[in-house]
Amino acid sequence: MIEIQDLSLQRGHKLLLDHCALRIHPGQKIGLIGANGSGKSSLFKLLLGQLQADTGECNIPGNWRLAHMAQEVSHSERRALDYVIDGDQALRALEAQLERENAKGQEACGETLAKLYGDIEQLEGYTAEARAQGLLNGLGFSQADTRKQVHEFSGGWRIRLNLAQALMCPSDFLLLDEPTNHLDLDATVWLEQWLQQYPGTLLIISHDRDFLDNVIQYTVNLHNQKLELYSGNYSSYEKQKAERLAQQQAAFEKQQSRIAEIENFVRRFRAKATKAKQAQSRLKELERMEAIAPAHIDSPFNFQIPVADKLPQTLMNLQQVQLAYVDNVIVDNINLAILPSSRIGLLGHNGAGKSTLMKALANSLEIKSGEITHSEHLAIGYFAQHQLEALDMQASAALHIQRLSPNASEQEIRNFLGGFGFQGDRAFEVIEHFSGGEKARLALAIIAWQKPNVLLLDEPTNHLDLEMRHALTVALQAYEGAIVLVSHDRHLLKNTVEQFILVDKQRAEEFNGTLEDYQHWLGQQAPKQDEPADTQNKSPKADKKEQRQSAAALRQKLQPLRNQIKKIDRDMESSQEKLASVEEKLGDSALYEGDSTELNHLLQEQGELRKKLEQLEEQWLELNEELEALSH
Repeated sequence: MIEIQDLSLQRGHKLLLDHCALRIHPGQKIGLIGANGSGKSSLFKLLLGQLQADTGECNIPGNWRLAHMAQEVSHSERRALDYVIDGDQALRALEAQLERENAKGQEACGETLAKLYGDIEQLEGYTAEARAQGLLNGLGFSQADTRKQVHEFSGGWRIRLNLAQALMCPSDFLLLDEPTNHLDLDATVWLEQWLQQYPGTLLIISHDRDFLDNVIQYTVNLHNQKLELYSGNYSSYEKQKAERLAQQQAAFEKQQSRIAEIENFVRRFRAKATKAKQAQSRLKELERMEAIAPAHIDSPFNFQIPVADKLPQTLMNLQQVQLAYVDNVIVDNINLAILPSSRIGLLGHNGAGKSTLMKALANSLEIKSGEITHSEHLAIGYFAQHQLEALDMQASAALHIQRLSPNASEQEIRNFLGGFGFQGDRAFEVIEHFSGGEKARLALAIIAWQKPNVLLLDEPTNHLDLEMRHALTVALQAYEGAIVLVSHDRHLLKNTVEQFILVDKQRAEEFNGTLEDYQHWLGQQAPKQDEPADTQNKSPKADKKEQRQSAAALRQKLQPLRNQIKKIDRDMESSQEKLASVEEKLGDSALYEGDSTELNHLLQEQGELRKKLEQLEEQWLELNEELEALSH
């Protein structure tokens, strides 16, 4: 059991924890929530031994193995697969010992070698590559990616590697700080399922409410320098908090205002809901939003996104649009009209073309063919991660707004930025040292100030805490213009969009279902690599002939792979028999008496056979994956 007693923690002049107490029992899965800057990451560092408490105690059982996701972006030249396996430090230490012992040649100690091989087997070292490959696949890496060096990946993908490395580490206590920030929806769902099966104790910081709901059993709210423990997931926490706060008369007006905004969105949705299943799912979410509105009455964020004065009937119209990089077609034959009433969520695998389509809509990517017609009065508000990098680090939040509207008064700018959490003098500080969340809030504030009539939002919730995500959800519900949204935050999607478009296999077509249906669709998908392109409808006779020809061609193509697999099967069987014979000899106690020459010879043969088997198993797995991919 982890026990925090009378613990206080101060960073600089800021008191983060004030005489706190908390008990975490083995096997509990806990979500740690709280505003940005409240001290969540500092508590993690304290648990990891990287910080010391100012007063009190934090006791973790001495025999517990700790694992955590590093936030630093590595520039390592190691292969991605090796980098992930490095997470199992105990295994790597044994492998290093074994390598040193084998380097001694004839002088190697037989008993030491036998123990090392046994210890590696105990740690499941001979399946390490296969397990690491499984983690990488789940997090969206292709087979080819595993052979790349870490420094070849972008920052977001290196963070994914850090996550895979943490999951690879055998642990009793796992700490994850914002693990979904750089994941798409597919990888987020996979991680959920992995964590649901994790047998140890889990402490997780996340601002993805659906992710928390599906993983955690308890919620700890770091609020006013205290650790408040709630039984249940994040939704349960909201309800419990709402019940407390709803009784406070001072909160009544703000609560009613929030509810009115949500009810207005419900009325708008009811008026044009045509899909019964989607409508039922959406209204259930909105009813829940209304029920927990009081839980957010003390939020520091309260803003709206005004729409442009002119709202044309059609904002954008895409006809037979093709998007490509050089000759590589990403999405083809896109036909889409964006009206003021459009509220679109883009779904699809990572790399399918969602962000490419968003760039084309934002007019920041030239289309390959087709036509995009823009209304004369089109006003685009485009949010993507590069918007944060484009901010002037030496300017204040207020100056960013003032440059857009030189005639705006200081008080007007103060009032506006206050709704985004930049109160008082904070609005006039240079943003160089702002956190990622503060920069994201500023980028959203700049968009809102310009009164767009279409919002293009590509993962807008990255770096935003739960309170800001809730405020953004409410603001988007009240927004009267068009929305096109890419997000791994399912709660945001459920509560702000009314139509899903699936970007898959070079197509962008309407997805007639809910997010739950999309998750089911994901589970039914074949491996992503080397999928055949869609074929045109043909007559039954021609189709059958083509199927026979295709089947014959496929059999011919697959036969060499099958032959290789059969040969490896025979080699593995032969090696297994030899290994069994060697290990039977090693079981003879007389072998360990007298001359050790034969013992050393057998141990060396045992090591070589195990290594050969490991290589054969790896080849067998790779060939079977290739066979499976080609078979679909």
